[in-house]
Amino acid sequence: MTSPRLATFSVKGTTKYGAVVEGGIVDLSARHAKDYPTLREVIAAGKLASFAEEAAGRAPDHALSDIIWLPPVPAPEKIICIGVNYPEYKDGQDAPKYPSMFMRSPRSFVGHDTPLVRPRASVQLDYEGEIVLVIGKAGRHIPESAALDHIAAVTLCNEGSVRDWLRHAKFNVTQGKNFDSSGSLGPWLVPYTQESQIADVRLTTHVNRELRQDDRTSRLMFPFRTLISYISTFATLVPGDVIVTGTPTGAGARFDPPRYLKPGDVVEVEAEGIGSLRNGVVDEA
Repeated sequence: MTSPRLATFSVKGTTKYGAVVEGGIVDLSARHAKDYPTLREVIAAGKLASFAEEAAGRAPDHALSDIIWLPPVPAPEKIICIGVNYPEYKDGQDAPKYPSMFMRSPRSFVGHDTPLVRPRASVQLDYEGEIVLVIGKAGRHIPESAALDHIAAVTLCNEGSVRDWLRHAKFNVTQGKNFDSSGSLGPWLVPYTQESQIADVRLTTHVNRELRQDDRTSRLMFPFRTLISYISTFATLVPGDVIVTGTPTGAGARFDPPRYLKPGDVVEVEAEGIGSLRNGVVDEA
């Protein structure tokens, strides 16, 4: 049985949200926008699963070929990304005591099936397939034992990086992680129900159908519980916050010579029970 899936999309220039069903998408915003203008309000109300159930069995309002996919959570307050979270990245050193992290802006992401943009400033656009947690319940100083109760949904990310711009300054990676349209989120939200849904998920990234990244969430150095608890010690997590949880080895920069993305490439990030996030690549106009 397919997990329920909720998406944000655009039709004829109007942003909407709905449930992906056989043959298309049920427009839930047409029915609920007065009370829940976007999926962020649906998340905050704890209604993702019930909205998905409501759409089950309905005829679609739009064919998937008629929509433009958008990142599923509109205007999240925070997009927090985790670096170095799969074991091979240790390079023989002791495991770090705390997770590395940085922030990204919403404008740096596109949706499913929209091309990533290789910027004029660099040819070193790289891919990073990741699993994403979307927060559903606010919290601060969340204990690990209760951390997963704060997840509303999961989705996927291609956390595109402009490698040479990660090294522009001594102590940050912000520049190389925030080029407009350099990464993607989506295609949809899968409501979170239980730990087994995320505990041991296979995550892969293919470039032009060639397998480049392949790992499982059971091998994360900082598990999902730890990330949520740690982040909540310094920041109040709120509904709609996005946590991008780290990428396996196999990004283009790790090859010799490096294998960066170029126009015409197609990147597919896939995870069991979540789906597949696909994006082409174009040069900045």
